[in-house]
Amino acid sequence: MTVNIITLGCSKNLVDSEHLLAQFRASGYQVVHDQYDTPSDIIIINTCGFILDAKEESVDTILAFIEEKKLGKIQKLFVMGCLSERYKEDLKGEMPEVDGFFGVWEMASILETAGTRLDQQLLGERELTTPSHYAYLKISEGCNRSCAFCAIPGIRGPQQSISIESLVSESEKLVLKGVKELIVIAQDLTNYGIDLYGKRALPDLLKELVKIPSLEWIRLHYAYPTGFPEEVIELMATEEKICNYLDIPIQHVNNEVLDAMGRGHNREKLEQLLKKFRTQIPDVALRTTVLTGFPGETEEAFEELLSFIREFRFERLGVFPYSHEEDTHAFRMLQDQIPGKVKADRAEAIMKLQQEISYDLNEAKIGKSYKVLIDKVDGDYFVGRTQYDSPEVDNEVLIPVDQRLTIGEFYQIIITGAEEFDLYGMVE
Repeated sequence: MTVNIITLGCSKNLVDSEHLLAQFRASGYQVVHDQYDTPSDIIIINTCGFILDAKEESVDTILAFIEEKKLGKIQKLFVMGCLSERYKEDLKGEMPEVDGFFGVWEMASILETAGTRLDQQLLGERELTTPSHYAYLKISEGCNRSCAFCAIPGIRGPQQSISIESLVSESEKLVLKGVKELIVIAQDLTNYGIDLYGKRALPDLLKELVKIPSLEWIRLHYAYPTGFPEEVIELMATEEKICNYLDIPIQHVNNEVLDAMGRGHNREKLEQLLKKFRTQIPDVALRTTVLTGFPGETEEAFEELLSFIREFRFERLGVFPYSHEEDTHAFRMLQDQIPGKVKADRAEAIMKLQQEISYDLNEAKIGKSYKVLIDKVDGDYFVGRTQYDSPEVDNEVLIPVDQRLTIGEFYQIIITGAEEFDLYGMVE
């Protein structure tokens, strides 16, 4: 039988799908991932339930496969992940055609319902869905933060860190499969290890990961500003394998908005941390995310955020209009009083500014040489990334296919041209 897992949402969901695919393959199933047009006996949709747009995408995907099931193209349809965890009973009533809804901790139940069982000896094994030269390494699950806008702690539960020993073992197995870049992810990298070791242990984990032979890049995603272990800055500055890159969502800079969000820091402390990165690692690439239209965000507060982005010039930036989510503090205590159009207009203004910043930063790279990892071929170009770029979300380096490069290999590339979010280059 063929099992096809459709993964929606973030890279943390992707890792969950990879673990489940490995279990199915070991049980003798043929497994595929994200194949919308490939006939499959069993479809499993791994959903996202974080904000309105993600929930709508998940529901639309389920409905599309319900139609496929009605046409007899699939035998069984299962739904798992955050949307299912959050709205399981509602979904059961509205979508009786689905053969089973499962939360985020129910891998064993999914396997049993599909006709097999969980193999304890395979826990930690994965069927990679990324190109074979990079993989995501999820180091913890859940979150202990209390951001007013975020539903994740209610969906995923409190933080549960994975031991350093287990993560090193998993990483070594991935490297033996050809992985050269590990993208370290969690709901909150900053607090990794507190529940296991009584301290923030991200530096200890990184010290072990850099020892793995043949691993060339380690990239950090989803760090929280409050309490960030500053030893990581020192490690990033001195350890060649740790990319000079950090994804650290700031959400806002206005103190009243930060307080209402429950972020646990003010603008001054945030700026101190960001400036330490820039001072100690002059070429660091900082990726961040900001939120527009949070309840109480005045025009003055928004202009303060816009001005900060203009002055600080983040290398990478994403923006979300606020989504008023039930089961959050903001939903219970605050009124969603800012019109949707105002939220969207503010988000658009930020992205327009970021587009200008990104173009200026990219244009300054012309004539310089960078180590580039080749991810794929797309049309007339090889598509690669520098250490300053994460896959799917950041800039890409485009090299003409007549350069005859190999996917999964590193090359020294001279930048010959630039656009807002892309670079062009030639082999040095």
